[in-house]
Amino acid sequence: MISGTGGPPLLLLVDLQRGIDDPSKGPRNNPDAEEAIQRLLTIWREQGFPIVHVRHDSKEPDSLLRGDLPGFEYKPGLEPREGEKEFIKHVNGPFAGTELKSWIDERGLKTIVICGLVTDHCVSTTAREAENRGFDVVVVEDGTATFGRTLGDKEFDADTIHWTALAHLNGEFAEIVTTQQMVDEMKSS
Repeated sequence: MISGTGGPPLLLLVDLQRGIDDPSKGPRNNPDAEEAIQRLLTIWREQGFPIVHVRHDSKEPDSLLRGDLPGFEYKPGLEPREGEKEFIKHVNGPFAGTELKSWIDERGLKTIVICGLVTDHCVSTTAREAENRGFDVVVVEDGTATFGRTLGDKEFDADTIHWTALAHLNGEFAEIVTTQQMVDEMKSS
């Protein structure tokens, strides 16, 4: 997972914002995602490994993630601390229109561990962008979550969307692991 060259693994946290919790989004799978993320965040901080927080500042007029709304704020307990880098994005992926890639390259990092919200949108886009730029990508399956979706008269529950999105990434764009697998790997390396 995280062994090899390229410095310590980067923990990349995507869109852990209050607007994601709005009831209008409907039921979400994996209600424990934030707890899993907090567990990894604690380990990264203890190890002094690099952490990047990405926040979405939407330009869509009806978005809950606009920078001038309360939904833009971080979820409690998941805010960046001093020394942790933050990038603001305006589209689904944090590599477009930001200095994220150059920031990572300047530090000689090769492996990116991704957690955040939501699985099938910004997490998936982030993983695909990172892999396409030559990084080794790990997505933590229980460190992400999503909502149900519809297409015409078809409805897909949140769990189906979550696992389908992860299946699309697996082996092609990212390695999919659990929080416990990451914890075990961190302890052994």
